[in-house]
Amino acid sequence: MHGQHDGPTREQRAGAISAQAEEFSRRLTAAGQSRVAAAAEAAVRAIHALIAELRPSGEEFRLGIDFLTDVGHYADSRRQEWVLLADVLGVSSLIEDQNNPRPEAATPNTLAGPFYRPDVPDMALGADLSRDHKGDPLAVEGRVLAVDGSPVAGALVEVWQANAEGLYENQEPDRQPEFNLRGRFRTDPQGRFHFLTVKPRGYALPSDGPVGQLMTALGLGLERPAHIHFRVSSDGFETLTTHIFDGSDPAIDRDAIFGVKPELIAAFRALPASAGKRRYALNLNLVLCPERQGQIKRSGRR
Repeated sequence: MHGQHDGPTREQRAGAISAQAEEFSRRLTAAGQSRVAAAAEAAVRAIHALIAELRPSGEEFRLGIDFLTDVGHYADSRRQEWVLLADVLGVSSLIEDQNNPRPEAATPNTLAGPFYRPDVPDMALGADLSRDHKGDPLAVEGRVLAVDGSPVAGALVEVWQANAEGLYENQEPDRQPEFNLRGRFRTDPQGRFHFLTVKPRGYALPSDGPVGQLMTALGLGLERPAHIHFRVSSDGFETLTTHIFDGSDPAIDRDAIFGVKPELIAAFRALPASAGKRRYALNLNLVLCPERQGQIKRSGRR
C-alpha cells in the first residue's frame, strides 16, 4: 500500500524525542535538578524536536552556526546584536509581558529600549524638550492616574524620543545638543503634566548586521512606527515604562519588536499651521498599578 513504508510524518517527527535528548535528560536528573537544569532540558528537547522536524543537511547546520557566530561578533559594548535578535523574534516583548502583567485598566508596560538615559535634568512643566528646534512642533498634555481614576500628584515623568529624522540624541552626539528631546517632569496636584517637543519620526532597526540580513532574507521589515517613550514612577506604584505610538504611522501594524498594543496607539492631531509651519497635539493618560509587596523598583534600563 502506498505510504506503508514511508518515513514518519512531520507531526510525528516534531513530537518525537530523540535518543540523545532522552539521554541528556537522564544525565541532568542524575546531576540534580535546578532552574538552570530545567531550562537546559527544555531547550535541548525543543532544539532536537526542531531538528527532527526540519531535518537540516550538514551544510545548513553549518550555516546556522555561522549565523550565531556572526551575531556574537557584532555584539559589543555599543551594540547588542543578541538583544536585537531577541527583539525581532518577539522574545523580549514576550518576557516583558510575562514579567509585568497589568490589569486591563492600566497602561501596558513595554521595553525601555537602548536609548534611555537616567541623567536627564528636571524641567518645569510646559518646557520645550527640543533644544535645536528642528521639526514640526508637538504640544503634549497628559495625566498620571491610578487604576481607580484618581490623580497621582508629584509623579516623576521621564520622556525621551527620536527627532524628526528618526534619530535619538545619543545616536548622534555631534549633531544634536546634549539631552535633546529628553526631559523629567513632576505632575501637578491633579496629576497633570505638559510639555512642548517635536513630532517624532519612525525609524528602522540596524540592517547591516546578521540580524538585519536575516530579516531581509525572510522578507520581514525592520521598521518601528513613530513613538514617544515615557517612564513614570511614584511611591506606592509600580514603575511604568511604555511607548505612545503615532496611529497614523504606516508601520503601526508591523513594529519590528512587537511593542505596539491597541492601548498605546494615540492620535498625534494636526493643528492649524502657524507661520507656515505644521503643528500637532497629543493628549494621553498614563495609568499606574499599585506596587506589589516586595517588588524591587526597576531602573528603566533593559
